[in-house]
Amino acid sequence: MDDVRMAYKNIDNYGVIGDLHTVALVGTDGSIDWCCLPRFDSPSLFCAILDEQKGGSFRICSTAEGRTKQMYLPDTNVLVTRFLSTDGVGEVIDFMPWHDSPHGAQAIVRIVRCVRGSVSFRLACMPAFDYARQPHDTTIDGTNARFSAGAATLVLKGTIPFERTDNSGARAEFVLAENETRSFVLEMADECEPKTPPDITAYAEQVFRETIDKWRKWASRCSYTGRWREMVMRSALTLKLLIYEPTGAIVAAPTCGLPEGIGGVRNWDYRYTWIRDAAFTIYGFLQLNYYDEAARFMDWLQCRTAEDQETGPLQVMYRVDGSSDLKEFTLDHLEGFKGSKPVRIGNSASGQLQLDIYGELIDAIYLYNKYVEPISYDFWNYLRKITDWLCNNWQRPDNSIWEVRKSPEHFTYSKMQCWVALDRSMRIAMKRNLPADLERLRLESQKIFETVMQQGWNGKSFVRVLGGNSIDATSLLFPLMKFVSPNDARMTSTLDRVLNELVSDSLVYRYRTHGTATDGLPGTEGTFSACTFWLVEVLSRTGRLHEARLIFEKMLSYSNHLGLYAEEVGSEGEALGNFPQAFTHLGLISAALDLDKNLNRHRHP
Repeated sequence: MDDVRMAYKNIDNYGVIGDLHTVALVGTDGSIDWCCLPRFDSPSLFCAILDEQKGGSFRICSTAEGRTKQMYLPDTNVLVTRFLSTDGVGEVIDFMPWHDSPHGAQAIVRIVRCVRGSVSFRLACMPAFDYARQPHDTTIDGTNARFSAGAATLVLKGTIPFERTDNSGARAEFVLAENETRSFVLEMADECEPKTPPDITAYAEQVFRETIDKWRKWASRCSYTGRWREMVMRSALTLKLLIYEPTGAIVAAPTCGLPEGIGGVRNWDYRYTWIRDAAFTIYGFLQLNYYDEAARFMDWLQCRTAEDQETGPLQVMYRVDGSSDLKEFTLDHLEGFKGSKPVRIGNSASGQLQLDIYGELIDAIYLYNKYVEPISYDFWNYLRKITDWLCNNWQRPDNSIWEVRKSPEHFTYSKMQCWVALDRSMRIAMKRNLPADLERLRLESQKIFETVMQQGWNGKSFVRVLGGNSIDATSLLFPLMKFVSPNDARMTSTLDRVLNELVSDSLVYRYRTHGTATDGLPGTEGTFSACTFWLVEVLSRTGRLHEARLIFEKMLSYSNHLGLYAEEVGSEGEALGNFPQAFTHLGLISAALDLDKNLNRHRHP
């Protein structure tokens, strides 16, 4: 009997494993429903999360009725899915080996064991190559199953015989007594030959120990020891999973097509490196003493310095290898998560003008130059090129941080970040006495500041667009980027308006959607989780510590069972958008560190 298809799980019913090249999403039922190999932006091998019928999955579960639970082994990204029933307790330990050598086997390792009583397990592996667009052939040879689709070959190796299913998959059923173990390894074959040794049990045990050791050594470098260490550490471990180690690039999220509203069209591909998101993430790593990750991203960034783009010195986003072709198209053969269509891959926002990215980027470079090591003369010359371009172009309308799919506007946040770019450039130049046209930078930055204060202010708050009246959560970043003081009268008035108009039971909307008039798209979305953490940090810096702590603690309750966050939170508290999202976890880290520091100061002034 073939494995029975399961209904869609909620987005937050997953854990994530990875090897610093790609990740896999593992459901609470033991099913891997999303994985792209060999890297984040490769075509998927399993995408049941986007189409439960044809998307493909790799499931190992108990056949008995009972409960399931998931946990990470402490300070690692090794995931344990537990099956609890009256017959016994079984576990599936999932991880991807973290190899120092690029020649190590890139694989998913699944160790199945019974820890109490007797447990019957069912395994069903059904790949769906190239987003379920390419059929494959299946060959079963005892304890090996080979799936071939064109030049791609996937090999499943185990310690029990497999059977072929009617839908070109592989399956097996087995019973384990207490303390018995079975191991399975799924890998892409290199030139039709797998890299793992024939003794799967010994191999699985070896890489299990090695991978745990590497993750725990990495986690031990974290400098944070405050009130929320466990949540901060989980966020840091998640951010590390989103790094593509060969280049140092950081993806915004490892998934595509997961909706910001069930049944809606706001379904984007986030498996790329946004300059903005990566810059914020570098800030988070610096706060936690992870300087190597910051240095690797700076190396990646310097490789982009020779690549002029039509919209400015930098493109908004890139692939993890630095290439810039992100043509967007839809996978119309897929149903989409719970019917949310279209499923998009690629991202046409890569061609937009988003002026804010230069402020976020140069702020991160400023911190890197201050706390890690001085930037090179050649890199400084590239920054001079950026600031010269900004002096000539900051008055242009753009699509800004939220990447609106409509005509560009004069977004107040973008202007503010242009000021940040010029301000941080002047600070770097003056700190190190570097060559720069300081007078021009000073004059243009003053013009930007006056523009924001005069046209980006409506008498009550900073506003979404110059001369407008609507409020936007990006106003919360004004004091965090040191554009104004947290206790400046204009900022406190803006904060009050955000609390009155954008906050719903502590959760913050980016802006209020009013159909296509707001952002060029129909429908609505959930609250944006990163914005909620921005609110916490602003409240913390204004001294409203009890209010900040309550909102922070409430926000922690919206994480999933493993401490992971998607992009947004829906009206019923459900996760929405791509998962897990770097921007959200960065916001958590920054808010936790700031709030912890201010609470300590309040206790010991």
